[in-house]
Amino acid sequence: MELILIRHGLPTRVQNTDGAPADPPLSEVGRDQAERMAMWMQRERVDRLYSSPMRRAFETAQPLGRELGLEIEVEPGAAEYDQHSDTYIPVEHLKELDYERWQRLMRGEMEADFDAFSRVVIETLERLVVENPSRRVAVTCHGGVINVWTAHVIGFAPRLFFNPDYTSINRFMCARSGERSVITLNEAVHLRNVQG
Repeated sequence: MELILIRHGLPTRVQNTDGAPADPPLSEVGRDQAERMAMWMQRERVDRLYSSPMRRAFETAQPLGRELGLEIEVEPGAAEYDQHSDTYIPVEHLKELDYERWQRLMRGEMEADFDAFSRVVIETLERLVVENPSRRVAVTCHGGVINVWTAHVIGFAPRLFFNPDYTSINRFMCARSGERSVITLNEAVHLRNVQG
């Protein structure tokens, strides 16, 4: 089967003072990115469409679901490691605003339990593989999810080692016998001439 992981579009910045989890919507640019990705993917056969429960991922899935005529199935195990954080700052803005915090994040130092997060991601995506033999499945999710799964497929220890573009398409082949391979990472031709 083919597993397609699609990163969400550019979200807005959210800093909650009441401790409530930040769950930002897509920005105007992010909505445009999601529309462009959906138009790029519209001629592909996709059998099932899953999304992280987080707003930025679900909103990214909506145009794709519309173009492909698919219902969006919410998959809690595809949520990002920061799902309970009261602050969301897009990573490129974080680099500008708080370089030391950005460096810690790039080293995998974060408030969340990254090992537990990684286990959930791998178990979730392996379950989707088993449940969808011979199908092509798309999951709108997050950069951390894509990094963890890619590291798992390549054979690395789970870590953040590359920064997928917003609405980038990342493809993997998953055999019933257990072999996993990377087809492409960070497909983003649909983002040409888009501000971000």
